[in-house]
Amino acid sequence: MGAIRTLNDVFLDGKTVLLRIDGNSPLHPIDNSFLDDTRLKAVIPTINKLSKTKLIILTHQSRPGKKDFTSTSSHAREFQRLLGRTVKFVDDICGEKAFSAIEEMKIGDILMLNNVRMNQEELEYKTNDYESQIDTQFIQRLSSIADVFVNDAFACAHRNSPSITGFTYALPCIAGSLMIDEINSLESVMNNPKRPCIAILGGIKVDDSVKVAKNMLKNNITEKIIVTGGVANLFLDISGTDIGEINRSFLKKELGKKWDKTCEDIYNILLHHSEKIILPVDLALNVNGKRIDQEISKLQNEFQIFDLGVQSTLKTSFEIKNAGTIILNGPAGVFELDDFKFGTMEIINACAESKAFVVVGGGHTATLISNLGLNNKISHVSTGGGACLELLAGGKLSGIESLEISAKRFGLTIKKLQRELL
Repeated sequence: MGAIRTLNDVFLDGKTVLLRIDGNSPLHPIDNSFLDDTRLKAVIPTINKLSKTKLIILTHQSRPGKKDFTSTSSHAREFQRLLGRTVKFVDDICGEKAFSAIEEMKIGDILMLNNVRMNQEELEYKTNDYESQIDTQFIQRLSSIADVFVNDAFACAHRNSPSITGFTYALPCIAGSLMIDEINSLESVMNNPKRPCIAILGGIKVDDSVKVAKNMLKNNITEKIIVTGGVANLFLDISGTDIGEINRSFLKKELGKKWDKTCEDIYNILLHHSEKIILPVDLALNVNGKRIDQEISKLQNEFQIFDLGVQSTLKTSFEIKNAGTIILNGPAGVFELDDFKFGTMEIINACAESKAFVVVGGGHTATLISNLGLNNKISHVSTGGGACLELLAGGKLSGIESLEISAKRFGLTIKKLQRELL
């Protein structure tokens, strides 16, 4: 990664700051109250560092067509509760109402703009040519009233919409505290993991996990990859265990057009790295609503696979206890059902008790850890599922690339802000 500037590098007191966060959260379907405010809590350190600025917050909530696609007025209220400070909301993004509200701001004020995905340019203008995004009204208008742009939306860092990468050539772009924490934690795992390093990859987004596995095996990042959930089921099927048409059809539907490529990648992983892949020795089937654990060799494949088996779970727990670094992504089964949450819960609890450096890759696993109150027992719980997996898979994140480019382009301006810090 190239050089990027952080809040510790600059002095922003008295400035007008645009802060992009990812406040996208599960909301109650009736009153839009927050069912999980983890992502809002995660950016509080950044907001506190900007307490002597005019702070304008940009975020999104869901996307058009979904039931939870709403205004961000509830986000302003939730921030007000969490911060114990007034957080104003304006039902506008870059129009006259927003500008009037910004003009009325004083140092120390916080203003939440409306859901940025209610802006057509934000939805439609997606290009890797960040410089051309300056031509949007979204960027032209908002950059005209701000001194700097702070990006703390790691969970959106793999996107290239105007609110993430559009300010690259328009304003000095600074990384927020959460963004830096995410980058540092994930890069430490990728570049210098404490040995032995193991990855536990599960869930039903099999293609994402396979990309992560390929990168880690190629670069010798991990000694062992333990597969669980849907990932394990497809690995088993490719390795010669007939998981049955009911389970195969489910995975085919989930993968869609990615089916053939994912199967080919798994075949090659098993061909060249079989000694590093730990497959389940047993699985839990849903037999008429009841949990039945069966050895792989005796699998009744006309039933759906709903969890990792007890013996496989115990083997995984043993590997966790002896690991120096653990990357955990995705549940081991249908943890929402009491009879089938054993594998997922046991793995999470083993990670919480481990002395290893544990990184959890966002998504369902991160939400479950938060709901269990185990965040403080896990070294790093990522706020970004897709962005985290993209980075672990060796991909380049647009949001981070934008920060690197801006650091070079606005070098003199940033040096001035550094001098003001002194």
